[in-house]
Amino acid sequence: MNKIKTAVFISGEGSNFKSIYRNSLKEDYPFEIVVVISDRKCDGYEFSKSIINKTYMFENYKKCHFEKEVHNILKKNAIELICLAGFMKILGKEFVKKWEKKILNIHPSILPLFPGLNTHTRVIRQGMKIHGSTVHVVDKGIDTGTIIAQSAIAIDNLDDEKSIEEKIKKSEHYLYSKAIRNYILNFYFKKNKNSLKNKKNKYSKILYSI
Repeated sequence: MNKIKTAVFISGEGSNFKSIYRNSLKEDYPFEIVVVISDRKCDGYEFSKSIINKTYMFENYKKCHFEKEVHNILKKNAIELICLAGFMKILGKEFVKKWEKKILNIHPSILPLFPGLNTHTRVIRQGMKIHGSTVHVVDKGIDTGTIIAQSAIAIDNLDDEKSIEEKIKKSEHYLYSKAIRNYILNFYFKKNKNSLKNKKNKYSKILYSI
């Protein structure tokens, strides 16, 4: 199986990145992590340096400079897909437009509920009994892009932010790689072979959920 050249953007410990990387080594997962981008020094960055030759850190860069440098790296390495994995910087509209339908993100809530930050706190305050994660295509809004995969967990009265985070991580590590795999198979191979450029209609069918 041909593998799509993929870049992963990180900002933290890199647990989702590690899971994506492990799955990328499997024959039936059609993506290869070629580039890793971090916007700060973090555990994920240190891990990536040990396994991915093209690992870059852009700490304290202004958004315009960061995006220009990163765009050039991605183009130089013929990157076809970007996966945000705990990446905390909001990408600018021009950057997103250049990579339209080629950026995926995993967000810790069942979108469209609780977009943005501090989702676990907000879920507890609202008394929710169900929480989860969403993989979506990145667009110019904040967590407003097309939803392609979701997972759900139950919340009980003893749960706090820490326990919720641990529950969600377990499902995310399974969900994200499966969603990436199915997205590639549906768009890059089945629909438009190696490109999304000719895709006109917004994809609305959920590709994977747990």
